[in-house]
Amino acid sequence: MKRYETIVIIDPDLAEEERAGVLERTTDLIPKEGGFLVMLDEWGTRKLAYEIKKKVRGYYVRIDYCGMGPLVDEMERFFRIDDKVLKFMTVLLEKNADIENIKEEMAIAKSEAEAEKARKKAEDAEKKAEDARKKAEEAEKEANATEKKADATDEVHENDNESDTDNIPLDSSETETVETEEAKTETTETKINKEEQ
Repeated sequence: MKRYETIVIIDPDLAEEERAGVLERTTDLIPKEGGFLVMLDEWGTRKLAYEIKKKVRGYYVRIDYCGMGPLVDEMERFFRIDDKVLKFMTVLLEKNADIENIKEEMAIAKSEAEAEKARKKAEDAEKKAEDARKKAEEAEKEANATEKKADATDEVHENDNESDTDNIPLDSSETETVETEEAKTETTETKINKEEQ
């Protein structure tokens, strides 16, 4: 059995259902003709190197499959008849393809892809946990800062309450003013007493 690769360029203006119909007929044809589909890889819409059937863009699909000559002939006949296909090209990859080896390679590739997906998922979970831990630390620091601020505010209020009491010591200038007024009063009283005598 030989291994082939066919690149198909489909009209990009087709609806998703129409494009899927073309690909489904192609993939159904492979087992009917005794072939084995290895991979169907949709590359998507890309710009064409030159205009084909008045189109400057095309929807590219790569089909990797194993089969004999009549399978390739039937696929190419189908592509020639269908107006939705702008262009196609088939290349021989291996003359003697071992289907069992190909299936093993596919299984290995699938398991590697699943392992990679699981590894990425674990990394994402680890990153989320790290972000959550950092947010918790920041929240704790913020709470501690708020608590310290509240304690400082309470101390200021306590000091204000203590200073509002009646036992306020007077400044020396205030004390001197009071003493000076008392002395003036005594001097005035003494003068009045002398005059009376």
